[in-house]
Amino acid sequence: MAAATDNKNYFDPKVLAGISNLSLRARWVVEGIMSGIHKSRAKGFSVEFEAHREYSPGDEIRRIDWKALGKFDRYMIKEYEDETNLRAHLVLDSSASMDYASDGISKFDYGCTLIASLAYLILRQQDAAGVVTFSNKLESFLPPRAKRDYMTQIVGALEQRRPKGDTNIGKILEDIAGQIKRRGLVVLVSDLLDEPEQILKGLRLFRFKGNDVIVFHILDQAELDLPFDGNILFEDLEEANLKVIADPKTIRATYKQVVEEFVTQMRKECHDSIIDYQLISTSTPLDQALASYLSWRG
Repeated sequence: MAAATDNKNYFDPKVLAGISNLSLRARWVVEGIMSGIHKSRAKGFSVEFEAHREYSPGDEIRRIDWKALGKFDRYMIKEYEDETNLRAHLVLDSSASMDYASDGISKFDYGCTLIASLAYLILRQQDAAGVVTFSNKLESFLPPRAKRDYMTQIVGALEQRRPKGDTNIGKILEDIAGQIKRRGLVVLVSDLLDEPEQILKGLRLFRFKGNDVIVFHILDQAELDLPFDGNILFEDLEEANLKVIADPKTIRATYKQVVEEFVTQMRKECHDSIIDYQLISTSTPLDQALASYLSWRG
């Protein structure tokens, strides 16, 4: 029993933060997920990422993905593997706000591990994965490749980046969409600290071009709960001159309501646009967060 408990601790964000080797962190997470799948008899649990498109008159009824209908309230067609090999663009926000960490791992390092883990899973199924990082501009663009040894380049691209600068997520997403020539899977990992309508506009552009889109909304638990006491200096990591001193007790209820409304808006708008949305706290063990999403996606 003790050994099992110790093994679970390996996926604690604080423990992962102490592992400097990103490739090792990613493999650790993926092995944890695969081990969970092996032990679980839950139906519909899959690590496969498959291409979908919306049903059009003339499509064969037998190709409708009924699980997708349950999620999005509309008919979706699952494409055959011989029609299209999955090409995944894994997009990571590397703006300064992603550097925040109240305790343990930062949003950026959590996001890096998530991106690397997804890349490992996708390459493992012999599909193509690539990585894009951005702040207020595109920082790196590594196109999707389906080679196993491509993981080294993906990890290298992620390890070269550190959070810096402000951002304009909507504009950046439009720029990325302009560079994607073939439809596939687009995964955005970000704290989404920008204008929601502009973000949604960029995400919808990917959908308009026939891509599957997944949004992993990464927030520190302190950003969700505002657990601080006493007068606290709050500083915007992307706007150095924007600072305010406040007692969290006086603003906590209003703050949490604003955050909840933002999350609710993003979740609803994404659902209406056939975009997967997943809110993840950096306090959540990464293997658990990713396995939960993959189970839901089915």
